[in-house]
Amino acid sequence: MTQQNSHNFLFEPYTKLPRVPEKLLPRFRKLCGLRYIDILLHMPTGVIHRTYRPRLADCLSEEISVLKVKVLHHKAGRTKRSPYKIYVADAENDVLELVFFNSGAWLKNAFKEGEEVTISGTVMFNLTEKQMHHPEHYPKHKTLDDICGVTPVYPLTAGISHKVLTNTIDAVLKMALQQKFVEWLPQQKLEEYNWPRFIESLYHIHKPENEDCINPNAPARLRLAFDELYAWQLALGKAREENSHLQGIAHNVAQNPLRQKFYESLPFDLTGDQKRTLAEIDDDMARPTPMLRLTQGDVGSGKTVVAFAAILTALSSGHQAAMMAPTEILAIQHFQNAQKWLEPLGVKLGLLTGKLKAKEKRAVKKQISEGEIDLLIGTHALIEDDVQLPSLSLVVIDEQHRFGVKQRLKLTKNQAPDLLVMTATPIPRTLALTFYGDMDISLIREKPPGRKEIDTRVFSTEKLDDISQSLGHVIEKGQQVYWVCPLVEESEKSDLAAATGRYEHLASIYPNEVGLLHGKLKGAEKEQILEDFRQGQFKILVSTTVIEVGVDVPAATVMVIEHAERFGLAQLHQLRGRVGRGDSHSSCLLVYAPPLSVFGRERLNVMRESNDGFVISEKDLTLRGPGEALGTAQAGRMFTRLADLAEHGDLIPQARELAQQQPSLQQNLLKEPYTTLFQIFQKAQATELIRS
Repeated sequence: MTQQNSHNFLFEPYTKLPRVPEKLLPRFRKLCGLRYIDILLHMPTGVIHRTYRPRLADCLSEEISVLKVKVLHHKAGRTKRSPYKIYVADAENDVLELVFFNSGAWLKNAFKEGEEVTISGTVMFNLTEKQMHHPEHYPKHKTLDDICGVTPVYPLTAGISHKVLTNTIDAVLKMALQQKFVEWLPQQKLEEYNWPRFIESLYHIHKPENEDCINPNAPARLRLAFDELYAWQLALGKAREENSHLQGIAHNVAQNPLRQKFYESLPFDLTGDQKRTLAEIDDDMARPTPMLRLTQGDVGSGKTVVAFAAILTALSSGHQAAMMAPTEILAIQHFQNAQKWLEPLGVKLGLLTGKLKAKEKRAVKKQISEGEIDLLIGTHALIEDDVQLPSLSLVVIDEQHRFGVKQRLKLTKNQAPDLLVMTATPIPRTLALTFYGDMDISLIREKPPGRKEIDTRVFSTEKLDDISQSLGHVIEKGQQVYWVCPLVEESEKSDLAAATGRYEHLASIYPNEVGLLHGKLKGAEKEQILEDFRQGQFKILVSTTVIEVGVDVPAATVMVIEHAERFGLAQLHQLRGRVGRGDSHSSCLLVYAPPLSVFGRERLNVMRESNDGFVISEKDLTLRGPGEALGTAQAGRMFTRLADLAEHGDLIPQARELAQQQPSLQQNLLKEPYTTLFQIFQKAQATELIRS
């Protein structure tokens, strides 16, 4: 690491670090990140207070004391497992035992008999002696000012000690303090909230005066959290601006005879939320710029009907539409619904999935290229290079898939089509602004008339046998049951063993009525089992994996979730949503293993008291954090490193407002100081992710 005149070195990958062996660099990269700046963005989680005590008698048992002592003698243990002891004394010859459970030759060099050493640790006052276990010791050039005071505590990994990590952060911070950063926040903002500048914020966090300096609401932490959220909102704004410059298709929403026939064929009326969402979609589709809209609907809120109505707008305007689902079974389900609702209206359908035979794929692709298909439904096979719909004007994406400009343009040779993303995982507003800030958002909270609420009950594992026996009444009515077993450990073997045991137990009670779905099955086998269950070939499905969001089995009326305390609220709500899709009364049984933690009890109480996914998602953000609140499909998409969305959610609207005040983001974000801001938080890559 060499000093440079600019801060560019901070954004470079490090190939060596001061006093860090090369073999430890991979662990450093995994812990902190690849670049020097990533080391500075590794935040402390607490602090240690070290207090100098001139005499051993002055030490307190609850503190970390710093002592200057003289080494008297060493005493090796009688066996390899016995502790190694070093006897030292203070200025008043008060003796202290230093105890080491992992001794080595280094102890002889670090604690030479007759020499004075400086140590720190917690003194334990026993009946016959005073002890300090594994004390820290310091080189002679370290002064008491260097050692005493407040030291931050960081998350560690195997092989990297706290001392090594702290020394490395200090070295990088010392160099960073010599660099000049152009301020990207308005001076008024800094003064209004009493926030320090960026590099000063890092200094206050890595050199805290007390524990308050590192808490989430400290000025330095708030400043850094805002920087990250601001960078992300600028990236989202840039993506939105780029989209607004694309040439889209203005649909004729006033003349829509197909949609009117569709409404007349439905055996129910649309809810108020469905009508409002369609009005928002119509307004977007009438514009010449491409639509970017996320439709959030709770489980069973009727998103598919909204999607089909939007598709009919595209078809009525003489164009084509595409609908993409994450799995083959969901794509087939959408196709079957389209056959039931849209084919009678004269809509020509096509189905394209990765598992079609080559000959079948060629036939579908020929129909596509010749314009014989109005609505193409499928999986990611839709974005293969040789799939192009000549007059595509609308793409509907089911279940939270980012579908960027490049992918949309691959589907058509002409203008960019409108994009409608549907999600069945209600997302708290703060997270929606963070992760979908480039999109307009519609909410469908209202359930269709007649949809019954699911009766949710909580039982301990002591009732498992009673629950198993009671399923006979469900089967006698011709109804079906999901039984979900959680991941017991981070091991498929234990996971599978638990599910297999439950499967064998239930199969012994209900022969030929139980199926098993687990993680070791191939994709085609999983889909076949789900299809067999949907067709009613067996009545109870035991599963180790999260059952596909959106899989529709109207005869399934009971959901049993074992060890429900191990699931997040978003997962529990999604699983519960697999039942209650028919006319019959449905139940969800949450089975927990006592004793329940406080958080576990609170989660299960939330599930028992509410069927509203939006209420549950807000509670999940508080209890489990953003990854869970976004749902399993999005847990890996967490972009925040310094901002805790549960703590800093109120900063998001402020960051969004400030980003929206920036004119011409495409031009300005290529200049300082925004290039530096983007490099710090790697938002240039995030922008590319949104686009592609």
